[in-house]
Amino acid sequence: MIWRNATRADVPAMVALLADDPLGKGRETAQPETYLAAFDDIAANPAHQLIVGEHDGRIIACAQLTILAGLSRGGARRAFVEAVRVTSDLRSQGIGAALMAECETRARAAGAQVLQLTTDKSRLEAHRFYQRLGFEASHLGMKKALL
Repeated sequence: MIWRNATRADVPAMVALLADDPLGKGRETAQPETYLAAFDDIAANPAHQLIVGEHDGRIIACAQLTILAGLSRGGARRAFVEAVRVTSDLRSQGIGAALMAECETRARAAGAQVLQLTTDKSRLEAHRFYQRLGFEASHLGMKKALL
């Protein structure tokens, strides 16, 4: 397994991972150029990292890590991880835990004092996964669609 920063050429594989679950199937329907434009925006901002896991030339996992400055906690930096995915045929083999460990290592290297994420309320298996890794459901997340 190789963990590396994603390239533009990895975008189709990453989008396929995002779409490879019940929630993603319904929301990852944009045109390819939309995803490429988003990749370009993300890649241009040093606060963001798109991480992929590659095994035998195949992208099998991905995540987005963002380092945020904050005033709370004495001006502590925090890291936010999202879009965590492992290909469905390789789940429950430790790849997700290794991906999250890579995110944590990168977050610490960037000076983050807390690593946080949100997960959809319907993803009960994901909740158990993150709890096994030491995450606590300490906050209630909310969102409002702006479309």
